[in-house]
This record gives sequence, structure tokens and C-alpha cells, in this order.
Amino acid sequence: MRKLILVYNPSSSHYGGVEEAVLAPARQLKGWMVGKYAIKPTNFDDNVQSLAHLMEDGDLVVVAGGDGTASMAINGILRSGKQVVLGVLGFGNFNDIAGMLGERNLEGIISGYERGTLSEAYPLEVVVDGELWRYALSYFTIGMFAESTEIFDSPKVRRKLQGGRKSRLFSIWQLAKWYFRKGKRNRLSAGALNGENWTVRATDYIALNGKTMAGVMRGGEWFLNGDEFLSTVQELGSFHRIVKFMLRSMRERVPGVVSKGDVLKFAEPSTVELHAEGEYEKRDKVSEIVVRKANKALRVAILS
Repeated sequence: MRKLILVYNPSSSHYGGVEEAVLAPARQLKGWMVGKYAIKPTNFDDNVQSLAHLMEDGDLVVVAGGDGTASMAINGILRSGKQVVLGVLGFGNFNDIAGMLGERNLEGIISGYERGTLSEAYPLEVVVDGELWRYALSYFTIGMFAESTEIFDSPKVRRKLQGGRKSRLFSIWQLAKWYFRKGKRNRLSAGALNGENWTVRATDYIALNGKTMAGVMRGGEWFLNGDEFLSTVQELGSFHRIVKFMLRSMRERVPGVVSKGDVLKFAEPSTVELHAEGEYEKRDKVSEIVVRKANKALRVAILS
């Protein structure tokens, strides 16, 4: 019998819609064994390990949550080593991963799985000081943008988002307030990207693999390419620069160059803010970060 694993997060921004749109229809499925995994309030790696242990070859894993929940499922799949198909339904804040895979309903994902209309997606692989940190299907950042996501861990902001009545504009407004309060002072520690030193005013490194970042900045379909992604180092510590960057990113795409792999080396071990798809972490004494395409692909249900 085919097995469906539903992964959902009771803390996601629009969790209130998951019961009606995903869990209830799953109970009506025939010919499927349905399992559920609710994200635990522990940490990223604990959830990834638990998910990896659940998976078997041939499973269909459907995420109903935000980008952080989807990222846990993606890392669980890739670390399990199993042949698993992924589908994502967006019930989070920005839903970049659901958008790039063609957000739709549970029935559509199951239909695609049964017809075999699947694609392969190639995530980024982020290695910190020689150890795998994260697989990221959509994007990875270090610096100011990464640190700004701490605002969504604020109990006050989280409660408002979980009410399900706040739009994406609310989230963008929270990020803007954080920028004027703290972000303008943020700078990357001295270092080099692929041997070329970034300036003392550099605030961010961005590796973009998907169609959007933060729901509004445009990217591309590098996730369907096993070799390349977009990357850039930016100086966004002034209002003029960040407005120019955001306008160009929303109208055209995030400015950068197509890369086959990046090596970021810091002049001395540094404290670094890391962020990938809804999950933020601050690391101390970081010397080197390598960003490249993973050598294994995800089988995904993509809306054609």
C-alpha cells in the first residue's frame, strides 16, 4: 500500500487552514496509508532526524506549512537516502518553496504522484567549516537579511501571524522596522568570496536557487539545474542602497552572477548569522562557508 506522510507545523503562520485543506481530505483517501508528523518544538536537527527515520522508498511526503517546515522535510528526505517524492502546500509566512513547486491542493499533488508527472530539483548544499549545515532548495543568506528573520521569533509577532489574519505586507513591515532599528549597523566580518575581498561596507551574501526570496524578490529556476545558482555580496547598510536593491529585485531579479560554487573565507574566525528558508542560526568562530549544488536531487511534484 502506498504511504503518504503529512508534515505540518502547529506554529506556522496559517496553521488554522491546515485541518480543512489538508488533514481532513487525507482522511478520505482510499488505497493510501496516511501518517502525520507535527513539527516538535525542539530544534531543526532533531526534527530532521525524526523525519528521516520515518521515510521509506516510494513514500509521498507532503508539507503543509511554511518554508522552515518545508526545509526540515527536504533535509530529512536527503539525509534519509530514500527515494521519496516531495510536495509542498504553503501555510507559512512567505511560502517561497511552495510557490516554486507550484502551490496547489493535496488532491493535485497526489494526482501528479499517481500519474508519475514528477521532476527533479537540485538544492544548494551549505557546508560550514567542513561540515554539512543545511540543504536549501530556495535560498541561503548570511549577514543582515539573515539576522533580520529573528523578528519572526518574537512572541508578539508570532502570535499575530498565527492568527492567520496578517498579510505578507505585515511581515515586510516588521522587517522594515527591524532594519531601521538594528539592520543599518550590521556588517559582514572581513573576508573574501572566491578569493576576492568584499568591502568593509558589505552587509549580505545571498545564494538564490529558486523563483523568489521573501516572497517578493525575484529569482529564477536554478533549482531545476544541477550545476548553477545565483549569488551576490551586497552593501545594504544605507536606505538609498536597500531601496534600489529591493526595487530592482522585485521588478527584474536579485542582482548577482551565476555561480557553480562559492567559497567564503573570513579573515579570522567570526560570528556569522546564517539563514536558509525560514530557519536562522548564529554561529561563532566560523572560518569558511562553501555553497554548492548538492550531488543528489529531490523528486518533486511540480505544477506544470
